[in-house]
Amino acid sequence: MEKIILFDLDGTLIDSTDAIVSTFHHSFEKMNYDFKGDDEDIKSLIGYPLDIMFQELGVEQEVVWDYVDTYKKRYKEISKQQTELLQFAKEAIELANTFARLSVVTTKTGIYSQELLEHLELMKYFEFVTGREHVENPKPHPEPIHKTLDLMNIKNTCDIWMVGDTELDLIAANSAGINSIGVLCGYGKEESLKEHTSYIANNPLEAVKLIKKLSES
Repeated sequence: MEKIILFDLDGTLIDSTDAIVSTFHHSFEKMNYDFKGDDEDIKSLIGYPLDIMFQELGVEQEVVWDYVDTYKKRYKEISKQQTELLQFAKEAIELANTFARLSVVTTKTGIYSQELLEHLELMKYFEFVTGREHVENPKPHPEPIHKTLDLMNIKNTCDIWMVGDTELDLIAANSAGINSIGVLCGYGKEESLKEHTSYIANNPLEAVKLIKKLSES
């Protein structure tokens, strides 16, 4: 049976925390917004779409897309310098590539995510990167997963897995009717992940090894 593995990015394969947090502060400054929170408030929302993050941090819905535009301009400039692979991420991708077809499903902007993966010399392993601009409804809605599987021309008979670090990834997987593994190297809490999946791994390499083992059993 053909194997498909879909990976989230932030907190699953890459660590761009510094880039994200600093860009939020930059956006607040550029938009003259008096942000009363702290870095932890921003970090707690990583994984959600930018518009949702800004609204949760107090920005009015009427102007939220102005903040998003300001954020994207700045993030594009600094993301490559302030993003690094998480431990075991490269090994996970290389192993997964030996027995499965791979794509990325993220709430980040897809075009920037693809540029980032090319910079990290990993894009060659992935068939598609489905980002925020490619769907109307981001995770936890199943649309990004369905969109990616359609692009990959995947049939229901395949063994399909989503690997992610937040409940958004796992809820989307459940709604899409595919398997999922939560990883503990990112932003989600173990208790929350366990509410949505039977499989938990410490990092993406453990997750890929588990998928391989389960697929062979």
